[in-house]
Amino acid sequence: MTGQPYYDFMLIALLAIAAIVLVALLFVPAPYGRHARTGWGPTIGTRAGWVIMESPALLVFVAFYLRGAHARELVPCVLLGMWLLHYVHRTVIYPLRLRASADRRTPLSVVLMAICFNSANAFVNASWLSEYGRYAPSWLTDPRFLVGMLFFATGYAINRWADEVLRRLRKPGDAGHQIPHGGLYELVSCPNYLGETLEWLGWAVATWSLAGLVFALFTLANLLPRALSHHRWYKQQFADYPPKRRALVPFIL
Repeated sequence: MTGQPYYDFMLIALLAIAAIVLVALLFVPAPYGRHARTGWGPTIGTRAGWVIMESPALLVFVAFYLRGAHARELVPCVLLGMWLLHYVHRTVIYPLRLRASADRRTPLSVVLMAICFNSANAFVNASWLSEYGRYAPSWLTDPRFLVGMLFFATGYAINRWADEVLRRLRKPGDAGHQIPHGGLYELVSCPNYLGETLEWLGWAVATWSLAGLVFALFTLANLLPRALSHHRWYKQQFADYPPKRRALVPFIL
Protein backbone atom coordinates (compact mmCIF):
# COMPACT_ATOMS: atom_id res chain seq x y z
CA MET A 1 0.00 0.00 0.00
CA THR A 2 1.18 3.52 -0.78
CA GLY A 3 -0.67 5.51 1.85
CA GLN A 4 -2.44 7.46 -0.92
CA PRO A 5 -6.17 6.94 -0.14
CA TYR A 6 -7.51 7.09 -3.70
CA TYR A 7 -4.79 4.79 -5.03
CA ASP A 8 -5.06 2.23 -2.24
CA PHE A 9 -8.87 2.28 -2.48
CA MET A 10 -8.63 1.51 -6.20
CA LEU A 11 -6.43 -1.51 -5.50
CA ILE A 12 -8.84 -2.87 -2.89
CA ALA A 13 -11.82 -2.22 -5.18
CA LEU A 14 -10.19 -4.08 -8.08
CA LEU A 15 -9.39 -7.02 -5.83
CA ALA A 16 -12.99 -7.17 -4.60
CA ILE A 17 -14.33 -6.90 -8.15
CA ALA A 18 -12.06 -9.75 -9.23
CA ALA A 19 -13.71 -12.03 -6.66
CA ILE A 20 -17.16 -11.00 -7.87
CA VAL A 21 -16.16 -11.52 -11.52
CA LEU A 22 -14.82 -15.01 -10.79
CA VAL A 23 -18.05 -16.14 -9.13
CA ALA A 24 -20.30 -14.49 -11.72
CA LEU A 25 -18.47 -15.88 -14.76
CA LEU A 26 -18.44 -19.40 -13.36
CA PHE A 27 -22.23 -19.34 -13.73
CA VAL A 28 -22.83 -16.87 -16.59
CA PRO A 29 -20.32 -16.83 -19.48
CA ALA A 30 -19.49 -13.37 -20.78
CA PRO A 31 -21.79 -12.85 -23.81
CA TYR A 32 -19.31 -12.32 -26.64
CA GLY A 33 -17.51 -14.50 -29.16
CA ARG A 34 -18.83 -18.04 -29.29
CA HIS A 35 -20.90 -17.35 -26.18
CA ALA A 36 -22.69 -14.34 -27.72
CA ARG A 37 -26.44 -14.20 -27.09
CA THR A 38 -29.28 -11.73 -27.04
CA GLY A 39 -30.58 -9.89 -24.00
CA TRP A 40 -27.49 -7.80 -23.25
CA GLY A 41 -28.57 -4.55 -24.88
CA PRO A 42 -27.17 -2.67 -27.89
CA THR A 43 -24.21 -4.16 -29.75
CA ILE A 44 -21.16 -2.90 -31.59
CA GLY A 45 -19.03 -4.44 -34.33
CA THR A 46 -16.50 -6.88 -32.89
CA ARG A 47 -13.39 -5.25 -34.36
CA ALA A 48 -14.42 -1.77 -33.28
CA GLY A 49 -15.36 -3.12 -29.86
CA TRP A 50 -11.92 -4.66 -29.37
CA VAL A 51 -10.13 -1.42 -30.24
CA ILE A 52 -12.37 0.74 -28.08
CA MET A 53 -12.33 -1.46 -24.98
CA GLU A 54 -8.57 -2.11 -25.06
CA SER A 55 -7.53 1.47 -25.86
CA PRO A 56 -7.54 2.65 -22.22
CA ALA A 57 -4.89 0.04 -21.44
CA LEU A 58 -2.64 2.01 -23.79
CA LEU A 59 -3.81 5.60 -23.54
CA VAL A 60 -4.59 5.80 -19.83
CA PHE A 61 -1.46 3.85 -18.96
CA VAL A 62 0.85 6.12 -20.95
CA ALA A 63 -0.89 9.26 -19.65
CA PHE A 64 -0.40 8.33 -15.99
CA TYR A 65 3.03 6.84 -16.56
CA LEU A 66 4.35 10.08 -18.05
CA ARG A 67 3.11 12.04 -15.03
CA GLY A 68 5.29 10.05 -12.64
CA ALA A 69 8.51 11.36 -11.12
CA HIS A 70 10.43 8.23 -12.20
CA ALA A 71 9.07 7.95 -15.74
CA ARG A 72 12.48 8.36 -17.38
CA GLU A 73 14.39 5.97 -15.15
CA LEU A 74 15.77 2.76 -16.62
CA VAL A 75 13.72 0.07 -14.87
CA PRO A 76 10.33 1.77 -15.22
CA CYS A 77 11.08 2.25 -18.93
CA VAL A 78 11.86 -1.46 -19.33
CA LEU A 79 8.62 -2.39 -17.56
CA LEU A 80 6.75 0.13 -19.70
CA GLY A 81 8.15 -1.66 -22.76
CA MET A 82 6.76 -4.98 -21.50
CA TRP A 83 3.31 -3.47 -21.06
CA LEU A 84 3.33 -1.83 -24.48
CA LEU A 85 4.54 -5.04 -26.13
CA HIS A 86 1.32 -6.74 -25.07
CA TYR A 87 -1.17 -3.92 -25.45
CA VAL A 88 -0.05 -2.48 -28.79
CA HIS A 89 -0.68 -5.94 -30.20
CA ARG A 90 -3.94 -6.47 -28.31
CA THR A 91 -5.36 -3.01 -29.11
CA VAL A 92 -4.21 -2.46 -32.69
CA ILE A 93 -2.81 -5.56 -34.38
CA TYR A 94 -5.06 -8.30 -33.01
CA PRO A 95 -8.43 -6.74 -33.94
CA LEU A 96 -7.21 -5.79 -37.42
CA ARG A 97 -6.15 -9.39 -38.08
CA LEU A 98 -9.23 -10.89 -36.47
CA ARG A 99 -11.07 -13.15 -38.91
CA ALA A 100 -14.57 -12.44 -37.74
CA SER A 101 -17.56 -12.26 -40.03
CA ALA A 102 -18.80 -8.77 -40.88
CA ASP A 103 -21.98 -9.26 -38.84
CA ARG A 104 -20.21 -10.41 -35.65
CA ARG A 105 -21.30 -8.16 -32.81
CA THR A 106 -20.31 -7.57 -29.18
CA PRO A 107 -22.67 -6.16 -26.53
CA LEU A 108 -21.90 -2.53 -25.76
CA SER A 109 -22.28 -3.40 -22.07
CA VAL A 110 -19.28 -5.74 -22.31
CA VAL A 111 -17.23 -3.02 -24.01
CA LEU A 112 -18.13 -0.46 -21.33
CA MET A 113 -17.24 -2.83 -18.48
CA ALA A 114 -13.91 -3.56 -20.15
CA ILE A 115 -13.23 0.17 -20.54
CA CYS A 116 -13.83 0.69 -16.81
CA PHE A 117 -11.53 -2.15 -15.80
CA ASN A 118 -8.77 -1.29 -18.28
CA SER A 119 -8.80 2.35 -17.20
CA ALA A 120 -8.56 1.52 -13.49
CA ASN A 121 -5.99 -1.21 -14.04
CA ALA A 122 -3.86 1.05 -16.25
CA PHE A 123 -3.98 3.77 -13.60
CA VAL A 124 -2.81 1.60 -10.70
CA ASN A 125 -0.05 -0.14 -12.65
CA ALA A 126 1.27 2.96 -14.44
CA SER A 127 1.20 5.02 -11.25
CA TRP A 128 3.10 2.33 -9.40
CA LEU A 129 5.83 2.08 -12.04
CA SER A 130 6.59 5.75 -12.44
CA GLU A 131 5.45 7.34 -9.18
CA TYR A 132 5.01 5.08 -6.14
CA GLY A 133 7.45 2.27 -6.92
CA ARG A 134 11.19 2.50 -6.41
CA TYR A 135 13.45 0.53 -8.74
CA ALA A 136 17.21 0.84 -8.72
CA PRO A 137 19.01 -0.18 -11.94
CA SER A 138 20.19 -3.31 -10.11
CA TRP A 139 16.57 -4.55 -10.18
CA LEU A 140 17.21 -5.76 -13.73
CA THR A 141 19.52 -8.48 -12.33
CA ASP A 142 17.33 -9.32 -9.34
CA PRO A 143 16.06 -12.95 -9.42
CA ARG A 144 12.47 -11.72 -9.04
CA PHE A 145 12.73 -9.58 -12.15
CA LEU A 146 14.45 -12.35 -14.13
CA VAL A 147 11.88 -14.97 -13.13
CA GLY A 148 9.07 -12.54 -13.89
CA MET A 149 10.54 -11.76 -17.31
CA LEU A 150 10.83 -15.48 -18.06
CA PHE A 151 7.16 -16.05 -17.23
CA PHE A 152 6.10 -12.95 -19.16
CA ALA A 153 8.09 -13.86 -22.27
CA THR A 154 6.90 -17.47 -22.18
CA GLY A 155 3.29 -16.42 -21.76
CA TYR A 156 3.58 -13.82 -24.49
CA ALA A 157 4.98 -16.37 -26.94
CA ILE A 158 2.27 -18.93 -26.08
CA ASN A 159 -0.49 -16.33 -26.39
CA ARG A 160 0.68 -15.06 -29.80
CA TRP A 161 1.16 -18.60 -31.14
CA ALA A 162 -2.22 -19.82 -29.90
CA ASP A 163 -4.05 -16.81 -31.37
CA GLU A 164 -2.37 -17.42 -34.71
CA VAL A 165 -3.43 -21.08 -34.72
CA LEU A 166 -7.04 -20.03 -34.16
CA ARG A 167 -6.84 -17.32 -36.82
CA ARG A 168 -5.56 -19.74 -39.45
CA LEU A 169 -8.39 -22.17 -38.74
CA ARG A 170 -10.89 -19.68 -40.09
CA LYS A 171 -10.94 -18.34 -43.63
CA PRO A 172 -11.79 -14.65 -44.13
CA GLY A 173 -15.50 -14.14 -43.50
CA ASP A 174 -15.96 -17.65 -42.10
CA ALA A 175 -18.06 -17.68 -38.91
CA GLY A 176 -17.67 -21.40 -38.21
CA HIS A 177 -15.53 -23.15 -35.61
CA GLN A 178 -13.13 -26.06 -35.85
CA ILE A 179 -11.10 -28.12 -33.39
CA PRO A 180 -7.57 -26.67 -33.10
CA HIS A 181 -4.66 -29.11 -33.05
CA GLY A 182 -0.93 -29.06 -32.43
CA GLY A 183 1.37 -28.00 -29.62
CA LEU A 184 -0.36 -27.01 -26.42
CA TYR A 185 -3.73 -27.46 -28.10
CA GLU A 186 -3.20 -31.18 -27.61
CA LEU A 187 -3.17 -30.57 -23.84
CA VAL A 188 -5.61 -27.74 -23.20
CA SER A 189 -8.54 -26.12 -24.96
CA CYS A 190 -7.34 -22.56 -24.33
CA PRO A 191 -3.56 -22.16 -24.50
CA ASN A 192 -4.15 -18.52 -25.48
CA TYR A 193 -5.66 -17.93 -22.04
CA LEU A 194 -2.93 -19.96 -20.38
CA GLY A 195 -0.34 -17.75 -22.10
CA GLU A 196 -2.02 -14.53 -21.02
CA THR A 197 -2.31 -15.75 -17.44
CA LEU A 198 1.42 -16.56 -17.42
CA GLU A 199 2.18 -13.12 -18.85
CA TRP A 200 0.51 -11.23 -16.06
CA LEU A 201 1.77 -13.59 -13.38
CA GLY A 202 5.21 -12.74 -14.73
CA TRP A 203 4.33 -9.06 -14.63
CA ALA A 204 3.33 -9.34 -10.97
CA VAL A 205 6.65 -10.96 -10.11
CA ALA A 206 8.78 -8.65 -12.29
CA THR A 207 7.18 -5.52 -10.81
CA TRP A 208 6.95 -7.09 -7.33
CA SER A 209 3.91 -4.92 -6.69
CA LEU A 210 0.43 -5.22 -5.29
CA ALA A 211 -0.87 -3.57 -8.46
CA GLY A 212 0.71 -6.31 -10.54
CA LEU A 213 -0.63 -9.03 -8.25
CA VAL A 214 -4.16 -7.63 -8.41
CA PHE A 215 -3.95 -7.60 -12.21
CA ALA A 216 -2.74 -11.21 -12.28
CA LEU A 217 -5.58 -12.29 -9.99
CA PHE A 218 -8.14 -10.39 -12.06
CA THR A 219 -6.79 -12.03 -15.22
CA LEU A 220 -7.22 -15.45 -13.67
CA ALA A 221 -10.71 -14.55 -12.41
CA ASN A 222 -11.70 -13.58 -15.93
CA LEU A 223 -9.94 -16.22 -18.03
CA LEU A 224 -10.35 -19.35 -15.89
CA PRO A 225 -14.18 -19.33 -16.11
CA ARG A 226 -14.01 -18.48 -19.81
CA ALA A 227 -11.61 -21.36 -20.45
CA LEU A 228 -13.99 -23.71 -18.64
CA SER A 229 -16.89 -22.38 -20.72
CA HIS A 230 -14.90 -22.85 -23.94
CA HIS A 231 -13.99 -26.37 -22.90
CA ARG A 232 -17.63 -27.30 -22.26
CA TRP A 233 -18.65 -25.68 -25.55
CA TYR A 234 -16.09 -27.68 -27.54
CA LYS A 235 -17.27 -30.94 -25.95
CA GLN A 236 -20.90 -30.10 -26.71
CA GLN A 237 -20.23 -29.10 -30.32
CA PHE A 238 -17.80 -31.84 -31.35
CA ALA A 239 -18.50 -35.48 -30.53
CA ASP A 240 -14.89 -36.35 -31.41
CA TYR A 241 -13.33 -33.69 -29.19
CA PRO A 242 -10.12 -35.11 -27.61
CA PRO A 243 -11.20 -36.44 -24.19
CA LYS A 244 -7.82 -35.99 -22.52
CA ARG A 245 -7.62 -32.26 -23.06
CA ARG A 246 -8.05 -30.00 -20.06
CA ALA A 247 -9.48 -26.48 -20.13
CA LEU A 248 -6.54 -24.31 -19.04
CA VAL A 249 -3.80 -26.14 -17.11
CA PRO A 250 -2.28 -29.26 -18.72
CA PHE A 251 -3.17 -32.52 -16.95
CA ILE A 252 -4.88 -30.65 -14.09
CA LEU A 253 -7.76 -28.30 -14.96
